[in-house]
Amino acid sequence: MSITAHIVVQGAERAAAFYREAFGAEEIERIPTPDGRLMSVQLRIGDSLLHLADEFPEMGVLAPPTIGGTAVVLALDVADAEAVFAQAVAAGAEVRQPLQDTFWGDLHGQFDDPFGHRWNVDQHLRDVPHDQVVAAAAQAFS
Repeated sequence: MSITAHIVVQGAERAAAFYREAFGAEEIERIPTPDGRLMSVQLRIGDSLLHLADEFPEMGVLAPPTIGGTAVVLALDVADAEAVFAQAVAAGAEVRQPLQDTFWGDLHGQFDDPFGHRWNVDQHLRDVPHDQVVAAAAQAFS
């Protein structure tokens, strides 16, 4: 079993181009509809798949700007967070949290892509015992 994100955007063609530039995504296939929208664009990012679709309001398929934001964060676990983060920002991502060394042992940052989707970028730096992470989280959120 696996899970693959299928995200909705305003402008799947532009989004596919952004993900190619920002993450080095490789397009696997696309399924257009007769009216010119894209029902699906399948991309490979690293060893994962990501599906994009244009909005289909008549079916309740809506992008983050239409619904006023997103409750989902997509996460990239990478070997070089600085390079991936810089490449995404250069492609047009908006920084929400700059890269920083975290209490859970990762170099972590967060950005929004131009289509309203939120992304974490994480590079594992060191192992931190679970009890220390829990204690640090309690302190950070108290």
